[in-house]
Amino acid sequence: MRVMAQIAMVMNLDKCIGCHTCSVTCKQTWTNRTGTEYAWFNNVETRPGQGYPRGYEDQDRWKGGWRLKHGRLVPRSGGRARRLARLFANPELPSLSDYYEPWTYDYDNLLAAPLGDDVPTAPPRSLADGRPTAVTWGPNWDDDLGGGPEHLAGDPVLRKMNEQVRLEYEQAFMFYLPRICEHCLNPSCVAVCPSGALYKRIEDGIVLVDQDRCRGWRMCVSGCPYKKVYFNHTTGKAEKCTLCYPRIEAGQPTVCSETCVGRLRYLGVILYDADKVGEAAATESEQDLYEAQLGCFLDPHDPAVARAAEAAGIPHDWVTAARRSPVHALISTYRVALPLHPEFRTLPMVWYVPPLSPVVESLTATGHDGEDPAKLFAAIDSLRIPVAYLAELFTAGDPAPVEAALCRLAAMRTHMRRVNFGEERDPAVARAVGMDTAGIEAMYRLLALAKYDERYVIPTSYTGALPADDALEAGCGLDGDGGVGMYAADAFHAPPAAGPEPEHAGTSLRGRVNLLHWNGKGRPEGLFPRGGGAR
Repeated sequence: MRVMAQIAMVMNLDKCIGCHTCSVTCKQTWTNRTGTEYAWFNNVETRPGQGYPRGYEDQDRWKGGWRLKHGRLVPRSGGRARRLARLFANPELPSLSDYYEPWTYDYDNLLAAPLGDDVPTAPPRSLADGRPTAVTWGPNWDDDLGGGPEHLAGDPVLRKMNEQVRLEYEQAFMFYLPRICEHCLNPSCVAVCPSGALYKRIEDGIVLVDQDRCRGWRMCVSGCPYKKVYFNHTTGKAEKCTLCYPRIEAGQPTVCSETCVGRLRYLGVILYDADKVGEAAATESEQDLYEAQLGCFLDPHDPAVARAAEAAGIPHDWVTAARRSPVHALISTYRVALPLHPEFRTLPMVWYVPPLSPVVESLTATGHDGEDPAKLFAAIDSLRIPVAYLAELFTAGDPAPVEAALCRLAAMRTHMRRVNFGEERDPAVARAVGMDTAGIEAMYRLLALAKYDERYVIPTSYTGALPADDALEAGCGLDGDGGVGMYAADAFHAPPAAGPEPEHAGTSLRGRVNLLHWNGKGRPEGLFPRGGGAR
């Protein structure tokens, strides 16, 4: 047993109202720079819908994640030889139109337009090249449409479902799905990076991009099945969600969690056995991957696990935090949180509590007893949100774990309804879902009433690089122009001026190649890293 710690997140989809506050605050914090206009480290999708970028879940097209080949895990994008052959022409790389072309408006035209019979307008202009553009798509273009007839064919999940579900789709219930980088246990983006710029931190499992080592090959973009790695066309670097690691190191939640209006996000420590990760990801049946990943997680209350964790160098306060972790409780104890697309075999670490339709009210409206456990659990199959759709999202098509989670949520609602109305508790409701009365009420408190320090149980960093009080003040090198590993805004768009070579935040352009100005002939100087410590 090789114990490691991971900061993980759970989102309760029943509480998401689609306000996009998390997206906006993340955008203002991390991607408010030139070259990242189209990048949304956090976005909120309307499901059913096409997602962002459009159709990202279709791995037959995008070749992201892993697949089993003769019992071994290999990237869907192919082996090293195939990736090398496609280094300069990757057809599986999303284009800007698959995301959207970011735009602004020519507001000066409103002030400078000459006097005339027509009211002047502010025509849209592309933020990529400054030229006039037509606004035809955006990151939330199908927001609140629930897919809609015109977008129905573009949802990869719906294409897997039977015709009856699609024909009755107008009766389905719309819900929101916030997405960030999954910070996977078995990240395919790290595996396919030719320069080794992507890495998974040992101390907390956060997946980051080394901006100094990144050479802009963009294999990570196509290799990530969730399409949460973005290419900055100004700096020539890959960028992604950092799980706000400067805040995490200081024991504070991510910006998206801090500003979430619905208080639907939970952050905590998960202890897992690193020796089981490869075996779990290589599970033969896709529908067994959920249980296989659960088998990687360790019980922090087990004294043997605690001893192994501290022997592995994990501090005692991290083990204590794992015992109080709301994420561990929702995933392993109550088993109401599920992973997003486990069939990608990356073992994602951002999990979701599936949305539950108003089943009690629906039963009561039909004249039945909405609190009868037998009728209540039987009604799960007829929810307006099709269980089959949720299963395609969270359990590779297996409805059993989804139904079990929804039944626990329904039982919790029924039990607490009786409590709030002053009626006698019925232990049969909890027993029907394999829980007891105390467990149901503890789960209710966590999902509905948990305070700030119960939703975010984050120990401070143990790397020793900075004192906890100073970690936030130090900020991040990407906060502004000229940060660590960044180049000047025009570094890749204009030939170098005569004179001494410019230095940018201690990072030299010497030995780098600008592929935007390469004619495609020969091997340009700086294409591959040189020995002797050259960067």
